[in-house]
Amino acid sequence: MKLFLVLVITCRLVRSDENVDMVNSVRVIVVRTPFVRKDHSEVSPLDPETQKSIDQSKHLLKQISEDSSVPRNIRRAANEAIAVLENETDSPAVRAQNAIAILDEPSQDPNCPNHARTKIWHVSSLLEPIRD
Repeated sequence: MKLFLVLVITCRLVRSDENVDMVNSVRVIVVRTPFVRKDHSEVSPLDPETQKSIDQSKHLLKQISEDSSVPRNIRRAANEAIAVLENETDSPAVRAQNAIAILDEPSQDPNCPNHARTKIWHVSSLLEPIRD
């Protein structure tokens, strides 16, 4: 997971052709920086409980995606949710909420088998408490 450093730079621009002599301009620069310890080793900011919840969720979603008794649209949503959870450019909370949003529609699908719906609800309950 990467952290971002945001630099805000204020510049003053002079415009001689107008009555206003000074104009404020703000520039925002976003720099991706890893979180580094004093011994220069990179650290994952995920706490063990969050990592465990994400791993359990991916395992359950993989079971759904490999189950041939589950309709294709629900298996596809499970694969999309796995991809979202594996995307480490976003924070854990963003990944969790995006996965929950993807799984919302399949959980309400009348064609979803009960065992798959129960697993989707379990995944949602594992991901809901994840916060930044």
